[in-house]
Amino acid sequence: MKFLSILSCLAMLATTFTASAADADTRVFEMRTYHAAPGKLDDLNARFRNHTVKLFEKHGITNIGYWTPIENPENLLVYVLAYPDREARDSAWKDFQADEDWKKAKADSEVNGKLVTKVDQLFMSATDFSPAIQPSVGSGERIFELRTYTTTPNNLPLLHARFRDHTIALFAKHGMTNLFYWKLLPDQANAENTLVYLLAHKSVDAAKASFEAFRADPDWVSARKASEEKGGGSLTIPDGVKSLFLKPTDYSPTR
Repeated sequence: MKFLSILSCLAMLATTFTASAADADTRVFEMRTYHAAPGKLDDLNARFRNHTVKLFEKHGITNIGYWTPIENPENLLVYVLAYPDREARDSAWKDFQADEDWKKAKADSEVNGKLVTKVDQLFMSATDFSPAIQPSVGSGERIFELRTYTTTPNNLPLLHARFRDHTIALFAKHGMTNLFYWKLLPDQANAENTLVYLLAHKSVDAAKASFEAFRADPDWVSARKASEEKGGGSLTIPDGVKSLFLKPTDYSPTR
């Protein structure tokens, strides 16, 4: 019982600090996933490294992080940007796309064909339990895990409460680094039932070991049971938890 009380206190303290950071963060975040044309991912990374990230900054866009999947048969580049608000986002992109330096960099890089075949976008805001969303560099090499949860109807608030009150503290207890937690903006598809978040681990094997220990933790078992009793069953739909392991690019502010 004493241990449970201590863990509860730690969770409350963690929530106080993370909530304060996230409550103050009214920014809009954009997650962009680029599908590189066959054989063009290196050229796309070079364009970001040598031109795009600097031009984003020039136009008031905050670079949060850039990653590629560890297993990447689809030639993806995933990155996150931040803006003061949606209007600022649209204005910044208009100015960026009109920038003569960008036009030249794009034209030079596409002499032998377009680098990107498709772009996926998600517009998000910080949850009230997210740690402060800012670039960070680990003390050693890290891999990242992008996790997306789809909840059963009306159970996103319960899922948020479980993360706020229990999960993030238990993740930390088992060696995982909580980085960013987002909810989708109301105009996004499935905004009412989606949670997106990013963890950091020492390695894929370390991530698997951490999750095994986390799932066996009696405090997690208890928290899950209590939340599912309130929610009328599982808080996520069947196959509603997606995980993608990522590695940072060499130019990513978060790595």
